[in-house]
Amino acid sequence: MADKSEKTKARLPRGFADRSAEDIRAVEKMMATIRSVYELYGFEPADQPLIEYTDALGKFLPDQDRPNEGVFSFQDDDEQWLSLRYDLTAPTARYVAENFERLPKPYRSYRSGWVFRNEKPGPGRFRQFMQFDADTIGTPGVAADAEMAMMMADVMEALGIKRGDYVIRVNNRKVLDGVLEAIGLDGDENAGRRLHVLRAIDKLDKFGPDGVALLLGAGRWDGGKEGEGDFTKGAGLGAAHIERVLSLAAYPDALGGALGLSNDETLASMAKAVEGNARGVEGLEELSVIAKLAHASGYNDDRIRIDPSVVRGLEYYTGPVFEAELLAEIPNDEGQIVRFGSVGGGGRYDGLVSRFRGEPVPATGFSIGVSRLMTALKNLGKLDTTDVIAPVVVLVMDKDTESLGRYQKMVAELRAAGIRSEMYLGGAGMKAQLKYADRRGSPVAIIQGGDERAKGELQIKDLIEGARMSAEITDNAEWRAARPAQVTVAEGELVAEVKKILAAQAEERAK
Repeated sequence: MADKSEKTKARLPRGFADRSAEDIRAVEKMMATIRSVYELYGFEPADQPLIEYTDALGKFLPDQDRPNEGVFSFQDDDEQWLSLRYDLTAPTARYVAENFERLPKPYRSYRSGWVFRNEKPGPGRFRQFMQFDADTIGTPGVAADAEMAMMMADVMEALGIKRGDYVIRVNNRKVLDGVLEAIGLDGDENAGRRLHVLRAIDKLDKFGPDGVALLLGAGRWDGGKEGEGDFTKGAGLGAAHIERVLSLAAYPDALGGALGLSNDETLASMAKAVEGNARGVEGLEELSVIAKLAHASGYNDDRIRIDPSVVRGLEYYTGPVFEAELLAEIPNDEGQIVRFGSVGGGGRYDGLVSRFRGEPVPATGFSIGVSRLMTALKNLGKLDTTDVIAPVVVLVMDKDTESLGRYQKMVAELRAAGIRSEMYLGGAGMKAQLKYADRRGSPVAIIQGGDERAKGELQIKDLIEGARMSAEITDNAEWRAARPAQVTVAEGELVAEVKKILAAQAEERAK
């Protein structure tokens, strides 16, 4: 007998989540729609391993001096560092660099899969989550970036999100880089502070301009006041530099959203912030081209919007960056009505492939946060998985080999007719088997005991109709007389009768 004192406690690691059948089906349904749009644009599927050499992630790790900081890493037998992939972009860059000569250029591909972050978990912040990316590698012009923004708008609408309930926000890191250069944060020695500034600005929608000002300066307490909650160290900018950064990045929150400015008006305002800085002006010109290309293709300001607050938090972005944001108010998992925010983002990363090859290799891509988008779509009622019917259950009344063979034959006939079905494989009696079928949400149960077998018959129980009728019948005599939703048929009529019942259930659901 096992010693209960030595049993292992069943517990889920923090930052990870189990997935239900409903969630898996919802994700697959959503991803099939996204995949159809990517394919429509001419992208091809690809896949890379979950593990890469840590130096393939290189300087794009959260902390390159500590290989296990921010990512999950380990050493192999040769003492080389390996890491679970942090995103899908770095493995894509490695793959393209390794197979550069044989791949068509531009190389247009899409991929989906799990990524891992060795970070402190929290509400909505997981250590493992799924992304769905599309990338164009080998196109230097911003036409590829404009196409990414247009494709993401098409993805939103293909998923049933109507215009006005989403927007694709576009900015250019060169614009912000120009401002950072102007305040003395250029050069490799300031790479860490630049990243600190970018990540602070990326929290504008969460903390607002005042909260971000704290993160750009000395730092911010989570509780809002000194000593309340955890303290996040700031980027250490002075008041004048904070004001200059926020004058650009916080502009849409202060004016754009309220006034509904056009892309042309937003670009004109941004021009004042980068005046005199060549890099900033170059970024602004690229944004102007993207806006014109989108408009020419019928993607107006309400769908693709220039927004200087979009920065993206990763260091490897070198040009246009974009985010897909849901504007609709959506109930969250707790039933609270919230503005859901970003469900994906990306941008140009011209240096990522180049670092493997020592030559310029332009690239741009977009990544969808699969779990986050799925949650939004489910809460909007856009991901209905009720069309998946639970299996018909053939009950096991006798457990001798001959009887089991007959039950299995019934199951095989149902499956051959395309009907999901299973033979009960537990060890319980009839009552418990029916309870099992009920928990499975099964539409039909098949019953054949010794009396039915002797007559060449079986009973078919419509569990859906039976549950409905039992809820309406309270008198025991009436219940016994009605025998709700249960019929006796010849063995040869099994498939036809089950089809008939399933069709009636489908018709009832459609009402």
